[in-house]
Amino acid sequence: MKSSKFDPVILTLGFAFLYIPIVILVIYSFNESKLVTVWGGFSLKWYREMWSNEGLMSAAWVTIRVALLSATIGTALGMLAALTLVRFGRFPGRLLFSGMIYAPLVMPEVITGLSLLLLFVAIGLDRDMMTVTIAHTTFTMCYAAIVIQSRLLTFDRSLEEAAQDLGCPPVRTFFKITLPLILPAVLSGWVLAFTLSLDDLVIASFTTGPGATTLPIKIYSQVRLGVTPEINAVCSILIGIVTFGVIVASITTKRRELQRLRDEHAAIRG
Repeated sequence: MKSSKFDPVILTLGFAFLYIPIVILVIYSFNESKLVTVWGGFSLKWYREMWSNEGLMSAAWVTIRVALLSATIGTALGMLAALTLVRFGRFPGRLLFSGMIYAPLVMPEVITGLSLLLLFVAIGLDRDMMTVTIAHTTFTMCYAAIVIQSRLLTFDRSLEEAAQDLGCPPVRTFFKITLPLILPAVLSGWVLAFTLSLDDLVIASFTTGPGATTLPIKIYSQVRLGVTPEINAVCSILIGIVTFGVIVASITTKRRELQRLRDEHAAIRG
């Protein structure tokens, strides 16, 4: 099919619409002036102000801890869910199980947050960093499960069967054969879960409590009073963290895929 001359233009306009506001935000984080719409010269003072703001730093530390914990737990649970759906075939309750895994993908965040809030209130669990972590784990798990499941569907199980025929136990086969081969998908799922947890606002606002304010909630509460270059500095650092994570995950995945192809070619030649 012949491509239209308008395709590059539409693509360029689409990327410009998405990324120009982000570029402007980063540029104005180095603004000397307190007015975010007036350029007063290059300065790093808002980054220094940010580091000295105890409220922002406390919220940032809570957010990073929650993101690390929820991404790790969610990825582990998502991997188990993906293995269950791919390896166990049809079993009683499969439809219900898969529906519960995929539900957070289509369910509005307001409903998810309110449901978790009612659950925590019903069981008498005080809202703190643990409740936010549990809430984030529930919706990040499904994203990790989908990424890992897509890799398992194309996985060559003859490699596992060969290892078990040679006397390798199933558990050791998983850690020696299966996990290294699906590790790029696991890392991708973890990065996706970490990113989703890092910038979540709605669910965290329902499940957080005193002393467990996340950075998105802190930023939102301050933005309602007016945007300052200090907020731009915080958002720029978040953008840098997410970008760095995506780049590292992409490079790692590409290197492992190339190594896998080299190993397969070496095995064929051997």
